[in-house]
Amino acid sequence: MAAKKAFALRLDEEMMKALEKWAADEFRSTNGQLEWIIRESLKKSGRLPKNSL
Repeated sequence: MAAKKAFALRLDEEMMKALEKWAADEFRSTNGQLEWIIRESLKKSGRLPKNSL
């Protein structure tokens, strides 16, 4: 598994609530949901290396 790097992310309250609800609906943590959203966006844009998860 690749090493993970922590960083702070500021979201407005409404966006955070929507993200938490989406994560709960898909049985993911909020962090896991953010990782999934970012990974999917990177894949769709062709920016994710082929050997990445």
